[in-house]
Amino acid sequence: MTRDPRSPHLQASELLDAARAEILSDLADRVSVSPLPSGDSDGQKFLRQVAGYLLADLRRALVWDKPALFTDCVGWAKAALIQRGVPASALALHLEHVTAVLRRGLPGDAGSQASEVVMAALRAMPDMPDELPAFLRPGAPISPLATLYFRALLRGDRQLASRLVLQVVELGTPVKEIYLHVFLPTLYEIGRLWQINQISVAEEHYTTAATQLIMSQLYSYIFSSKKIGRTVVVVCVSGELHELGARMVADFFEIDGWDSYYTGANTPISDVVQAIVERRASVLAISATIAHHVAEVKSLVNLVRTRPECSGVKIIVGGFPFNHDPQLWRQVGADGSGPDAEAAVVMANVLVGDNLGGR
Repeated sequence: MTRDPRSPHLQASELLDAARAEILSDLADRVSVSPLPSGDSDGQKFLRQVAGYLLADLRRALVWDKPALFTDCVGWAKAALIQRGVPASALALHLEHVTAVLRRGLPGDAGSQASEVVMAALRAMPDMPDELPAFLRPGAPISPLATLYFRALLRGDRQLASRLVLQVVELGTPVKEIYLHVFLPTLYEIGRLWQINQISVAEEHYTTAATQLIMSQLYSYIFSSKKIGRTVVVVCVSGELHELGARMVADFFEIDGWDSYYTGANTPISDVVQAIVERRASVLAISATIAHHVAEVKSLVNLVRTRPECSGVKIIVGGFPFNHDPQLWRQVGADGSGPDAEAAVVMANVLVGDNLGGR
């Protein structure tokens, strides 16, 4: 018998693709006998939705051989399900079936190694919190302003939120402080409230859109920095729709004196190369907020590396998957990673060094 040259984790990821319909069909059958309240169609629907997400997350964790990425996703799913009336035991039943499928469908090491990724998450579940802690905390820098801003947006009062921010900036509060200690914790808290089923998707989207608008009102302060002769192209990979973090990165580069060229969400990779060349960029900064898009990041990095006209460009990656695994940037072929916008600028300056004026 010819030995399969692919890694066990890659074999397992391909099996998951082939068995996806079977796994989700089995879940639909199990939901009717799982420990859900009788007639809880909303909880059942959300469990099936989460199951689909987790299969995609598991596949990515296997492709990248990063089990911790999947464990973290299970932690998110557990909290989100519990707050919607779905007990952790229902999620555990689903994961046990996924494990059985992997063991049954893969020979030898491939089956055991892949199923161990799921079992590790199952073993960790009892210690995972049922609810994430709040991101707006008393005692944090300018926390009173952050709380007022958050409450204004939660009420749908964008005008008040804007006035609160503009007033303190006019009085001398640095824009960086507003980004780091008002915008970010507010957005994280809004995401947490959605996760625990206290706000709707519409409310979450409103807060994001309002914050983007208020950020644009600060551009007269951001773009007043003295330029240093360096250009960065900031992108979200194809399929990535969460663009606010990347936009903040672009703004931090502007504050530091760089010229930033921000392309927005869901940027085709061929257009990224064109932007690098036309702008004579020194650095390419790539954002990905979910593990599912790490493969797109690698594809973009590989394309840039193969283009002679981009040979001098330094590449920085960032976003949740890279923060969760500080070494993941090496696997996608980047030059470094920054856990936040401020760190990304520091990293870029280190990588470019004294080579002012582009590549």
